[in-house]
Amino acid sequence: MNFPENLRYTKDHEWIKLEGNVATIGITDFAQHELGDIVYVDISSKGKSLAAEEVFGTVEAVKTVSDLFLPVAGTIAEINPLLDSKPELVNSDPYGDGWMVKVTVDNPADVDGLMDAAAYQNLVG
Repeated sequence: MNFPENLRYTKDHEWIKLEGNVATIGITDFAQHELGDIVYVDISSKGKSLAAEEVFGTVEAVKTVSDLFLPVAGTIAEINPLLDSKPELVNSDPYGDGWMVKVTVDNPADVDGLMDAAAYQNLVG
């Protein structure tokens, strides 16, 4: 399993990378591994302002559909256009080309309250 040190993590298995007040968000290597082959990503929340832990979309694997939860409050600024035609990028590159959304964060300091790589690794065992 891969747990990049430069990211923050949630109990719901999302990762977040903050640059200024814009955060890139996706699901973790652990989450994609547990879900199996991703066949569809449904995110239609562009432009919406959401609270922390609100659902911003879903990810569909061969066996299940899972909600995607926003780690911190903000506005969905961009949805990864590659996932429309290549949802498998979430499996092959969850921290790179498999990112899901970019969010303009309401309070960047909220990211500091999320788990670091060591805490997340302890959570998932």
